[in-house]
Amino acid sequence: MKRYPLERKVSVLKKMLPPFNQSVSELSKLEGISEATLYNWRIQAQRQGEAVPGSGKRSDHWSAQAKFAVVMETASMSESELSEYCRSKGLYPEQVKTWKQNCIDGQQSTEVQRQGEKRQAKAAKQEIKAPKKELVRKEKALAETTALLVLRKKFNALWEDNEDD
Repeated sequence: MKRYPLERKVSVLKKMLPPFNQSVSELSKLEGISEATLYNWRIQAQRQGEAVPGSGKRSDHWSAQAKFAVVMETASMSESELSEYCRSKGLYPEQVKTWKQNCIDGQQSTEVQRQGEKRQAKAAKQEIKAPKKELVRKEKALAETTALLVLRKKFNALWEDNEDD
């Protein structure tokens, strides 16, 4: 198994990023490195939290992990540093800002989702409660009607017995 220096590995991984956006197969042919090795390098870089593209070539198709890694890397950067970083990665500062806002919204939405789930559960209980209440009312009315019919039957039976006497 052939070993490659870290510098070469980093430079090849940079070629996968914008503005070059070279595919793994193109890099394999150009660099003379097997595709499996390049895929492994990309996976290792993703696991280390580095910003590398997923299977898509455009930055819009990057994985959520890669986008989050970019947001984390750029969190403490000034506007000029962010612009320089974006140029080196082939990104736009607006993309990074959008990704950052999406991360924030994602965190806030979990809290909002919990509140929404509580509201939905409460509404579902109310929805179930109303038919149950209606069912109890109808059962009482049915029991009352049954009792009246039984009493009428008994009354008619008694009245008929008295007429025979």
